Amino acid sequence: MSNILYKEESYSIVGVLFDVYNNLGSGFLEIVYKDAVEYEFRNLNIPFEREKEFLVAYKDTFLKHKFYADFVVFDKIILEIKSIENLNDTHVSQCINYLKVSGCKLAIMANFHKDLLDHKRIVL
Repeated sequence: MSNILYKEESYSIVGVLFDVYNNLGSGFLEIVYKDAVEYEFRNLNIPFEREKEFLVAYKDTFLKHKFYADFVVFDKIILEIKSIENLNDTHVSQCINYLKVSGCKLAIMANFHKDLLDHKRIVL
C-alpha cells in the first residue's frame, strides 16, 4: 500500500468539494464554486489563501508574468477549481506550473462538470 501525500488534508479538501457539489449541483460559473468552497473552508476552520500570487524566478530576476492559484490550502496544497466540459493536459500543466513556482508538492484539480464532480491529484 502506497503512502498518500497529505492524506488527511486531502480528504478534508475533497470532502468540502463534494459538499459544495451536493448543495449547488452543476451549471454555475467557477466563481460561484470558489465562493462556496471559501465559505466551507471558513466554517471548518481549514486554513487557506485565495487567489494566491506566485512570482516566477528566472536567473537573477522575477519575470513580469505572475501565477494566481485559486487556493493554497493548509499552506501546502494547491487547489484549482474548474467548471468545464472536460479536464485536459493543459489544465494538468497549469497545476504543475503552480507546483513549480510555489514549492508545493501536491495540487488538487476539481472540475464541477455538468454531470459530476471530477477531481484529480497531481504530485510533483
